[in-house]
Parts: sequence; structure tokens; C-alpha cells
Amino acid sequence: MHTPVLLKSAIENLEVKKGGTYIDATYGEGGYTKEILNKGGRVLAIDLDPGQIESSKIKDDNLTMVIGNFANIEKIAKDNGFEEVDGIVFDLGLSMGQLDFGGRGLSYNKPDEEIDMRIGQSDEMKASELIFKLKEDELYEVLAKGSEEIKSKDIARSIKGGKKIKTVGDLIKAIDRAVGFKSRTVYARIFQALRIEVNHEFDNLRSGLEGAASLIKKDGKIVVVSFHSLEDRIVKSFGRKHGFKFKNEKKHDKGERRSFERSAKIRTLYYE
Repeated sequence: MHTPVLLKSAIENLEVKKGGTYIDATYGEGGYTKEILNKGGRVLAIDLDPGQIESSKIKDDNLTMVIGNFANIEKIAKDNGFEEVDGIVFDLGLSMGQLDFGGRGLSYNKPDEEIDMRIGQSDEMKASELIFKLKEDELYEVLAKGSEEIKSKDIARSIKGGKKIKTVGDLIKAIDRAVGFKSRTVYARIFQALRIEVNHEFDNLRSGLEGAASLIKKDGKIVVVSFHSLEDRIVKSFGRKHGFKFKNEKKHDKGERRSFERSAKIRTLYYE
């Protein structure tokens, strides 16, 4: 099981109570859920990716698992008897399994994979279809907003000016043409931007946080682990709107970490 980058801090900030109720809004490979259960909590685990839920090895009478979008967290929670909860955790990153074995073009290290990038089984457009549909200036806006990459305009021009992008390798070649050299940092940013757009991640986060606010008890905690400055801005804006106080941290476990994990930031929201 992959250990989430800020697992220890997130669990500490949740202040898990024996017999308390918690929602793991992004189950992934179950790192947070396992720790909450170990501390005696009852958990509702949600994941948009059916494979993450179906492959779970955690079996516990205090665990309820649901395939779903955390944008609908309020309805999912109430449908499963979690009307008021002591804590909610959102980890907005991908699991190692999704990157390494997902087969959806989420990793720039898999050149032969199709550029799909859909996390759930949905009718949304694949990333390859989105790229084909968007005009150059529209693609530039998507890349610039989601990646904050200064070469976004050149990359959009290269993508739209070459052959149709179908695979990870096609996209990497288009990025290389625009940048002039190979850059894993640029690859990561551009892949992130496309994934965010395909899965409507910013809109889902806003909806998920609104739902969380309706479920959390007055002494409860909402913990968000983010990997993008715009995600963190959404969390800050939401917190201020709803009168939450903040506890912020930016650190990760020592040892080898993927580049996107080194940007992880944890923000805990609570009422005084």
C-alpha cells in the first residue's frame, strides 16, 4: 500500500476519536482510511475510480465504501448514515497505482498509453478528444490555468500544429518541440492541467467543500492535502466564506518522493 505524502500530519490534524465518524473523500489505496480505523473511527470511503474501491484489501465492519464523486459528498454521506461527521479528509493527488498501472495516460512515463486521463467511468471526453476539439487559444487557456507553465502558449501551438495527439508519446513530442528540450517538470505541469480539465477537478473541489461544510460537526476538522496553488486558493476562499480557521503545513516525509508529492500542502479547517 502506498503511503500518502502527508498521512501522519493529516491523521494528527483530524484528531480521530474512538467511535467518531469520518469521511475519506479520496480513498485511493486506503492509507487514511486504514489509520482512522486503527484509531477506532467509523469511516465512509469514497473514490471516483471504481478500480480503487474494487481492489481494496481493507475489510472492516466500521468501513462503508462507495464509488462516487466527492462533489456529491453530502448526498453520498446522508444516503449512508453519515449525516454529521467528526472529520473529513480530501487528498487531491493521484495514487501510485493510478500513475503506474492505470492505463489511462496519466503518467508521462508511459509513452504508448492512450491520452485518456478520465479518473471515473464517465461520458466525459478523453484528453485526446478534448485536445482535438479545443481551438489553439482555448487549449492555451486550459494549459495556462491548470499548469501555470510559462511556455503554455508555445505548447498549445505545437500540439495543435502537429499530428493528432493520441498517445502519451505524441504529447511528449509536442511539448519537446515547443520547449526545445526534455523537461520532466514541464511534462508534469501539462499533464496535470489536462487531467484537471478532463475531470473538472476545480469545480468538483468547490462542490465537495460546500458539501463538507454541511456535514462537519462544530468541533470537527476538514483536512485538505493539495498539490496545486489554485487548489489551495479554492480551499482558502471556501474557508473564509464559511468562517473557518486555518492550520497550514507544507512538509513531507523524508525519503524518495515523486516530484508532484514534493509540492504537497496540507490545510486544516476548523471552527473555534
